[in-house]
Amino acid sequence: MGFFDKFFSKEKKDDLDKGLEKTKEGLFGKLGRAIAGKSTVDVEVLDEVENILISSDVGLDTAVKIIDRIEARVSRDKYVNAEELNEILRDEIVDLLAENNTEDLEDFDIPAGKKPYVLLVIGVNGVGKTTTIGKLAWQFKQRGHKVVLGAADTFRAAAVDQLKIWADRVGCDFYSKGMNADPAAVAFETTQYALENNCDVAIIDTAGRLHNKSHLMLELGKIHRSMDKKLPGAPHDVLLVLDASTGQNAQEQAKQFTEVAPITCLALTKLDGTAKGGVAISISDQFKIPIRYIGVGESIDKLQIFNKRAFVESIFGDKQLG
Repeated sequence: MGFFDKFFSKEKKDDLDKGLEKTKEGLFGKLGRAIAGKSTVDVEVLDEVENILISSDVGLDTAVKIIDRIEARVSRDKYVNAEELNEILRDEIVDLLAENNTEDLEDFDIPAGKKPYVLLVIGVNGVGKTTTIGKLAWQFKQRGHKVVLGAADTFRAAAVDQLKIWADRVGCDFYSKGMNADPAAVAFETTQYALENNCDVAIIDTAGRLHNKSHLMLELGKIHRSMDKKLPGAPHDVLLVLDASTGQNAQEQAKQFTEVAPITCLALTKLDGTAKGGVAISISDQFKIPIRYIGVGESIDKLQIFNKRAFVESIFGDKQLG
């Protein structure tokens, strides 16, 4: 049984391959061309690989780390040809992702013993936050879970309306107090609603503002306290949504948000529209926060569980990792 036979249906594999096609062509296509025709791995080859990684949104620090690891392994194992370098590069990227708390989940699972499972979602406007919430709700609904969406982004009227549209589309419950309501009150009452209505999952949207980090910190702190007061331990996860197509700007957003909120997992959206999928490697390495979901298409079923081996294998091709 192959790797993808165990963890991915053919349809999911095809979606992932298609979603990462631009990254494969733009980032690792360059790497392939750099390695092609080389009979030995020398300093010149590694310098070229490092420059490609840096220029392709993997980031300076992470690129240097990858090259250092490759150099150490080449020296230790005496690999010298380009084909072997290609395999080493695959392995080291997978290992890097594994070391940074990126766990491979097999499905859209709800943690055992947490009902309702409460997920707080944050991220700046325009990254696909509301769409990700809707797609997550759909995935949970497909697995028979009762879901409620809470509209705690009360800064923009459109945010409340958009979330309601998604709730209707998915067929899940919806809780709102309208525009300009206290976000902490909405979070508290959504959690209360989930408890009283036997919901399995509560997903709560928040305002995507970074113009005033001190205000955001206070607001998120208040939201946390209100939810924990109603349901000790809530929220169980804080999901930061990032737009992969913005490359290093996504990394900067991750930096800003991790300074004000206890992020526990990440979602990378719009991977299908960008050649900058390498930023996933950089973000995972720099922030030590697991990537849990990736968006590989616009339709409702194109949100996938992030699997580090599947991600790297899709970029490099069909040959299985060792």
